[in-house]
Amino acid sequence: MKYYLIAGEPSGDLHGANLIDGLRKADPQAQFRFWGGDRMAAAGGAENLVRHYRETSFFGIVQVIANLGTIRRQMRACREDLAAYAPDVLILVDYPGFNMKIARWAHERGIRTFYYIAPKVWAWREHRVKAIRRYVDRLFIIFPFEREYFPCKGIEPVFEGNPLVDALAQRLPELPSPAEFRARHGLDERPIVALLAGSRRSEIASNLPLMVRLAARFPERQFVVTGVSWLDRAEYDRYLAGSGVRYVCDQTYETLRAAEAAVVTSGTATLETALLGVPEVVVYRTLWLQVKLRPYVLKVPYVSLVNLNLGRESVREIIQSSLEIGEAEQELRSILAGGAKRERMLRDFDELRTIIGGPGASERFARRMTDLLRHA
Repeated sequence: MKYYLIAGEPSGDLHGANLIDGLRKADPQAQFRFWGGDRMAAAGGAENLVRHYRETSFFGIVQVIANLGTIRRQMRACREDLAAYAPDVLILVDYPGFNMKIARWAHERGIRTFYYIAPKVWAWREHRVKAIRRYVDRLFIIFPFEREYFPCKGIEPVFEGNPLVDALAQRLPELPSPAEFRARHGLDERPIVALLAGSRRSEIASNLPLMVRLAARFPERQFVVTGVSWLDRAEYDRYLAGSGVRYVCDQTYETLRAAEAAVVTSGTATLETALLGVPEVVVYRTLWLQVKLRPYVLKVPYVSLVNLNLGRESVREIIQSSLEIGEAEQELRSILAGGAKRERMLRDFDELRTIIGGPGASERFARRMTDLLRHA
């Protein structure tokens, strides 16, 4: 069968690549064409990569408005290429701003459409549920709590676990030991606290200054911020200068494996940190108005995927507009070695791994997809 996949971000590229591997096993005659990145190109053939996510990723309203012409041209090119390829199925991987529009176009032309990794409609933009119900043939979800949410909205989703577990399982054997990580980056023997400040310029600007101030309260530890290669080092250095906080690039899992604890913004990083068994505190700085409106705008009680999947607050979430660090300092001290909350949090993370499910999700999702296509 012929598969057309669209992923527009690094995480989508990773999960798309693992899904392609699974589809090859389930369907040895599978043919692919896709939008994605280097990982998908390695899995599905570089000659089948239509466009790299580096050309299609626009974060925030300012970037989107500034690139509206480019986005329209990319949308048109995608539709033309999709029509010419005439796949047996279109598989949309997260990336809802672009993919929901493609879903409608594909549905109107009779192209079977699967959505893999559902848009986070349970948090915001819940109006997209109606579009999913109308334009998507099957929805594939990766969070256990979504199994209750979507049926209440008239959608019967498919859940086979979380592909993040597969990604971690692949990477863990390759990760350096904590001693090797320290030697590689010239770190001393003090315990490490990882700082995961986000992957967008706006997140770095909002969260890293607070994290740097927090680090100054813990001279007996060394803080390491995990940068991403698609942002210039200067975006970090402007806040790190003179702080003693160290910078590493594209070394998130490596840093977490060596860390005693972590300070994390919201998002997938909260779940990755927990699955790696690193106690964490979620600190997210945003506008004063957004903090005040949060109870009225956010559709779920938590921002952390750890808490959402456990159904309770395990990880403390500190959402604020100021640079005040008192609450974050108190919480971080409680999860360091010997802290009052550390062991309880680690037990919660053991429970979380059971809820999320074991490795093999990507292959299980692939088998379900091919079975649905063969019996359509």
